[in-house]
Amino acid sequence: MLLSGVVDTVDAVGATRSRLAKIDALSALVGGLTPEELPVAVGLLTASPRQGRLGVGWRGFANLAIEHTAEATLTVLDVDAAFETLAGTAGAGSVAARREALESLARLATEREWDFLVRVVLGELRTGALEGVLLDAIAKASGRPAAAVRRAAMLAGDLGETARIALTEPPENLDAVTLRVGRAVLPMLASTAATAAEAVEAVGEASVEYKLDGARIQVHRDGDDVRVFTRNLADVTHRVPELVEIVRTLPAAQLILDGETLSLDEDGGPRLFQDTMARFGSETAPQFVLRPWFFDVLHADGRDLIDEPLADRQAVLEQLAGEWRIPGIVTADPAAADEVSREALAAGHEGVVVKALDSPYAAGRRGKSWIKVKPVLTYDLVVLAVEWGSGRRTGQLSNLHLGAYDPEGRFGPEGGFVMVGKTFKGLTDELLRWQTEYFPTIETDRSAYAVHVHPVTVVEIAIDGVQRSTRYPGGIALRFARVKAYRPDKNPNEADTIETLRALLR
Repeated sequence: MLLSGVVDTVDAVGATRSRLAKIDALSALVGGLTPEELPVAVGLLTASPRQGRLGVGWRGFANLAIEHTAEATLTVLDVDAAFETLAGTAGAGSVAARREALESLARLATEREWDFLVRVVLGELRTGALEGVLLDAIAKASGRPAAAVRRAAMLAGDLGETARIALTEPPENLDAVTLRVGRAVLPMLASTAATAAEAVEAVGEASVEYKLDGARIQVHRDGDDVRVFTRNLADVTHRVPELVEIVRTLPAAQLILDGETLSLDEDGGPRLFQDTMARFGSETAPQFVLRPWFFDVLHADGRDLIDEPLADRQAVLEQLAGEWRIPGIVTADPAAADEVSREALAAGHEGVVVKALDSPYAAGRRGKSWIKVKPVLTYDLVVLAVEWGSGRRTGQLSNLHLGAYDPEGRFGPEGGFVMVGKTFKGLTDELLRWQTEYFPTIETDRSAYAVHVHPVTVVEIAIDGVQRSTRYPGGIALRFARVKAYRPDKNPNEADTIETLRALLR
C-alpha cells in the first residue's frame, strides 16, 4: 500500500468527531493491508514505529532542506525499511549516516507525506486514532468480537501483531493469545479526580496508594530469567541489574509484577523524574541505583490473576513483594484517603491512586476503577508562535509555543522570553477560531509550519511539573501542558519567570 493511503485515512479520521466514522475509515484501511504491512501501518497510525526509537529528534528534521517529490510513490514497506536503517545506525559515523538515510526518505516523500512522517517520529500525530478506536476498527475489519480483539491486544502487548492475527489467521488463533511470562502486557491506566476523597466516593472501598514520580515498570520472572519492561513495553533489563537482583529474591519462581521505580537521594526523598528516565537510556555505569515499588501482580507460579479482583491480587502481592510493596491503605473513608494523599505529597511524591477493590486488571484501558489524584500547577506564560494544525484542525492555528519571562536575560535578551514547551491540549473550537483570526494580526514572520508573533499574549497553562531539557535554552521543558484560559487582563511582564519554573526542579 502507498503511504499516501495511510495519510488520506489519517486526515479523514482527524477531520471528524464521530467515533463511528473514525472506525469506518480505519477499518477500510487495515482491511486493505497485507500481513507484512499491518504491523507497520498500525505503528504509523499510533505514532509508535515498530522499531521503537529511531535516533532522530526535532533538530534532525529542522536541519533538512530537501525538495520533496510531487508524485506519491512511497509505500508503507519503504517507510519501514527506512526506519529500520535509522534505528540500526550506531557507532562512528552514525550521525552522517542517519542524516543521509533521513534525506533519502525525505526526497521520496511528498510534502504532505513528509509532514505526516515527521509527526509520527516526534510523537506529535494527533488524529483521534487512539488505540481504543483502532481496536474497534480491527474488530470490524476482521469480523471478530471487539472484546476478543481487545483481550488479545492486552495479552500480546502488541497492537500491530494483534491486527495481523485478527485479519490474517484463523479465529481460534486470536482466542489462543494468552498471558505469557516473558511477554510484556499493556499496562492498566487510571482516570483522574480532583481529590482522593472524591475518588473514594466514586469507587467505594478502595486501595489508596502512593503515586510516585518515577517510571512505570513491569517485571517478568521465570526462574532466574528476569526481564524488565517500561510503560511502552521496551525491554530495559540490561540497564537495571539492581531491579533484576531484587526480583530474583522474591518467593516465587514465576511472576509478572506491575510497579514503579525511582531512586532516592541521600535524605531518603525521591530524585527527579528525569534522573530515573536517564537511567533507562544510559548504557554506561549508573550514578545511582533504582529501587522498585510493586502495586499489582498479574501472574504467580502458574496462576493467572488478571481476571481476579484487586483484593485477591493484593493478598498474593502481600506475600510476594514484602518491603518492595508500594505504601497505601485500604479504606472506604474519604477523609482517610485525603490523609494518605497529604502524606504522599509531604514525602515528595506526586499524589495517590485510588483503586476499586473489586476491579480486575484491565490492561491497556483507562477506566474508572483506577483513579489518580495529584495537584495541578498553573502558570502564566506568553505565546511566542503558533503552528498550523492538521487533520480536523487543518487551516487553523493550533499548537502554541510557550515562553516564560526572563527579566535578567539569563537565557536571551534582557527582558525577553525563553521557550519552555508547546501545547495544543485544552483548546476548544471557539479558541481555535479565535487564535486563527487573532495571531496573524500580531505576526512577525512565518514559515510553512508556524506563525511567529510578538510576545504580548498571556495564556494560563496547567502543567504536571517540569523536567530538564536540552531542547530549550532555559534548560527545562513543561510536562503535560494544557491551556486553561487566555489572560487578556495580564501584561507580558506579569508572566511567570523562567526562574520560577526552574525552581520546580529542586
